[in-house]
Amino acid sequence: MRLIFKIMAVLVAAIVLYNLWIFGHIVYWRSHNPSASAFMNEQLAKLQEDDPEAALRQKWVPYAQISPNLKRALIAAEDAKFADHEGFDWDGIEAAFEKNLKQGRIVAGGSTISQQLAKNLFLSSKKTPWRKLEEAAITVMLEKVLDKRRIFEIYLNVIEWGNGVFGAEAAARYYFHTSAARLSAGQAAKLAAMVPNPRYYDEHRNAPGLMKKTRIIQRRMAFADLP
Repeated sequence: MRLIFKIMAVLVAAIVLYNLWIFGHIVYWRSHNPSASAFMNEQLAKLQEDDPEAALRQKWVPYAQISPNLKRALIAAEDAKFADHEGFDWDGIEAAFEKNLKQGRIVAGGSTISQQLAKNLFLSSKKTPWRKLEEAAITVMLEKVLDKRRIFEIYLNVIEWGNGVFGAEAAARYYFHTSAARLSAGQAAKLAAMVPNPRYYDEHRNAPGLMKKTRIIQRRMAFADLP
């Protein structure tokens, strides 16, 4: 019994230390930009299995140098209540659960921008109950330490937009040969539509489903509230 308590104490200490390490990074990112994310590192490792010289396309740009069109498109597509919630959209989670239950499979996630950022910055792509709990804890830390604009700025610079393509600037250059600052409403809506499955849409850029979703997002953009 004493051995079990010792093992549990060690596990609890490890979890606390790990979360303190995460918290320290988030505090640091209030005034410094992340150099990479866990998901970026994971994808780079996969690319380098086939090509040791492979590199990611990613360039950090400040919030002010990203088109409002892209900001509105992403909020319209991914998290309409981003400016108002505290990390979790409970109505969205409930709606996603009911939709998945009706379909009998996972077709909707309900994750907010803050939750997506928490996952991308620190966690692997493996889906486990532990990961969802840790994602929730990191989301709370992000929301308590950073303001909405900073959360969105980091998100815009680290999300995946194709095979080895990360961040708004790289995506704008890769798909439209322009800067993130100059994206049109239509271009921004298409990029936002790609977010749920970017590597697939990288190879299927004119997929009917993508074009339909692009049109829907573009119609919703006018109603998106920016932080």
